[in-house]
Amino acid sequence: MSKHHRNRSWAPAPQPLPADAYVIDDHTHVASVVPFAREMNRQAQERGQADVPVFSIDELLNKAKASGVEGIIDVGCELPHLQTALDMALQYPQSVHAAVAIHPNEAVLHGHRGVQGPDGLPVQYKPWHDTSFEDAFAKVAELAEAYPKQVVAIGETGMDLFRTGQGAVTIQREAFRAHIALAKELNLPLQIHDRDAHREVIETLLNDGAPERTVFHSYSGDAHMAEIAKEHGWYLSFSGTVSYKGNDGIRESLRIVGLDHAMVETDAPYLSPMPYRGRTNAPYMIPYTLAAMADAVDMPVAAVARATRATTRRVYGI
Repeated sequence: MSKHHRNRSWAPAPQPLPADAYVIDDHTHVASVVPFAREMNRQAQERGQADVPVFSIDELLNKAKASGVEGIIDVGCELPHLQTALDMALQYPQSVHAAVAIHPNEAVLHGHRGVQGPDGLPVQYKPWHDTSFEDAFAKVAELAEAYPKQVVAIGETGMDLFRTGQGAVTIQREAFRAHIALAKELNLPLQIHDRDAHREVIETLLNDGAPERTVFHSYSGDAHMAEIAKEHGWYLSFSGTVSYKGNDGIRESLRIVGLDHAMVETDAPYLSPMPYRGRTNAPYMIPYTLAAMADAVDMPVAAVARATRATTRRVYGI
């Protein structure tokens, strides 16, 4: 099917996880799923395809629970989204927790310091980028300190040398270092975004001293990087990319660190697992990713689910 005619509908609900094998999606952006699905519906209508339902946050959380996803960590990593993640955690205290940070690509836009990256996309500023990084980061610290029951991690932070050019690498690194220091000060886990920046991220962690609970979200490294993570006790969180055909290195990394240092996530609305790549992702789709992880380690899905849940609880204290 061509991209013009690709299926934009939701993936079917997976086989629910057993009652004793429910899991926690340790990195997602549920509020962003709603506009993403709305855009999918617009494209479908434009091409004469069937309407794509646009679910509310309530409906998305209920769909997740029906699949065996009992909890989520919702990540706010742009200045306007910090409060969104926190408000969701306050509204749904039994199932939603928050992580807050200024995303590495956002860090260079604050104060209008962006540099075009290898992806070739133009640098685009939004109104909130008039705020300095220092002031935006201060808001992260303020919320994390004021709401210790709701904010369970600092993230996503890190480095991204695909979206941001070399001229802004130092800015990204300094923003990353500020988040590392905050996570250690508050004794919170750190969720890392690492895109085409493995060496730079690892060097920064080793030079500054990584937080006790350091998590590579949507892990994209190879087996060598997994060996480094294992040596230092870092955690790897696996998204739908673990199911993609060419990602043998990601699957090998899961085997290297073991399930006591592995978690599962969606990074919704992005990175839907196979065979639904390209469609809107949401927490209810976690069982598909767990199936790919189970294949990689040759274990039953329920056993992998229980193991990731135990790891997630231990890392985030939830």
